[in-house]
Amino acid sequence: MTADIAVDDPIADVVTKLAYDEQQTLADTAAGLDTVQLGAAVTALAGARRIDIYGVGASSLVGMDLAQKLLRIGLIAHAHTDPHLAVTNAVQLRSGDVAVAITHSGSTGDVIEPLRVAFDRGATTVAVTGRPDGPVSQYADHVLTTSTARESELRPAAMSSRTSQLLVVDCLFIGVAQRTYDTAAPALAASYEALAHRHTPRGSTR
Repeated sequence: MTADIAVDDPIADVVTKLAYDEQQTLADTAAGLDTVQLGAAVTALAGARRIDIYGVGASSLVGMDLAQKLLRIGLIAHAHTDPHLAVTNAVQLRSGDVAVAITHSGSTGDVIEPLRVAFDRGATTVAVTGRPDGPVSQYADHVLTTSTARESELRPAAMSSRTSQLLVVDCLFIGVAQRTYDTAAPALAASYEALAHRHTPRGSTR
């Protein structure tokens, strides 16, 4: 089956082709993911004093997703999309902290620079990238490889890379939640309860 989307494809075919491509991207990422590196990254995140996450463009959305997940289980995590703030925050990191860089190309300067600073400051560094031989890996203690994006005219690389990055982020989150279950479970329950109360109309008993 070809998943290339043509400009005159019916919307039903677009759905089918995108679903097929997403499934292949996820399968390829899962097959190529180094679980030893993943486990080491999970261990570092679970015990981190502070977690900084760097990404730009579509990768910044994935970074914000990871930060939000980690915050909900009681960890101190921040996603930085402004390159200047990313670097100035990276300067504050030290041993016991973790920095995560998300870049499909592996060569995004605005992501590599704060990771380099974090690396030099002694933080544990993690790279989520589709190019494990790219410059970002030079400053990464642990490299988590995503699948090569299936790019076409109507499906830019940002779409494919985001799918594989989100899988890796979910694996990191679940791994950390497992390692910190005694504190993660109550924190998740508290966040669910807080959100439920927020959405309950005033005067309602439900």
